[in-house]
Amino acid sequence: MVEMSVAGIALDAASRTPIVLLRDPSGRRQVPIWIDQAQAQNILAGLHSQESPRPLSHDLMANLLAVGGLELERVIIHAIEENTFLALLKLRDDADEEHELDCRPSDAIALALRTGSSLWMLEEVVGNASIPVDAEADAEEVEDFHRFVEGLSPAELIRQQGRAQPDGDADDDPGDS
Repeated sequence: MVEMSVAGIALDAASRTPIVLLRDPSGRRQVPIWIDQAQAQNILAGLHSQESPRPLSHDLMANLLAVGGLELERVIIHAIEENTFLALLKLRDDADEEHELDCRPSDAIALALRTGSSLWMLEEVVGNASIPVDAEADAEEVEDFHRFVEGLSPAELIRQQGRAQPDGDADDDPGDS
């Protein structure tokens, strides 16, 4: 199993659907899980430790666990079936007995963030669902871009713009025919 952390929330460019990104400890792999807007808000609230005037659903769940003498030890995302991730809550009660509850990964992540519990994923799931991340290459690309922008004058920007336009399209007006 691989301990994962929440890297953040992103938006799918095509569908504008929120995605929670889970990152492995090396920072070289991320697992995207598509979620809905409400789930994204719950995860973001947990990430930023946002207090609300009234308990949100996951705050209520955390409070119920505490009152019931249960501790969320860890969350395990253990499978993908028909493009759906499956998760378990691993709980321990006051009598030191373990319990497992089936759970949606988004709810499990939001609850883990509120309780400070660890988030784990089976290596097979990480291997099948992860996208490679090259943080060093990304940082180098950002540095190159900053150097490019710093050395760019307005005149150079206009020259670059002119080079980027396809031939003949710059002055074409459909009404000129």
